[in-house]
Amino acid sequence: MSRRPPPAKTADSILRQSQPLQALLGAARRLDHLQKLLEAALEPAAREHCKVASWRDGTLLLIVSNGHWATRLHYQQRRLLRLLQEQTAFNGLQRILFKVQPVTGSSSAGTRHVELTPAAAESLRTAADGISDPRLREALERLAKHADQP
Repeated sequence: MSRRPPPAKTADSILRQSQPLQALLGAARRLDHLQKLLEAALEPAAREHCKVASWRDGTLLLIVSNGHWATRLHYQQRRLLRLLQEQTAFNGLQRILFKVQPVTGSSSAGTRHVELTPAAAESLRTAADGISDPRLREALERLAKHADQP
């Protein structure tokens, strides 16, 4: 006598029944809305480098992809604060904080490949012959070998 498992619940029914999931979904929607308002206030080049992390107690925390963009946005902080204060979603906004968090797992980070020409390899070998430091000479010779590999 085997017992059948209960029928699977749909994602919608799970979301309706679970208060923590509803709260999480609501917070995600709120952050998405705030992100869209932020992007409307940012210059186009900065949009991909700046994300809303949190908004509470009058403080907006933004995650920025690198120090360059953090500096640029810091110089624009007053203008950005003024523009965001005009939005009802940012009612009570008093300050903006920037936190640098580099983007990880970028597909373009490790895929760069530069070909070494035979002439460049020969120049490296010639330079290595004139170097007295053994570690530097070996490094140049290893680099020159990359032209020999297909």
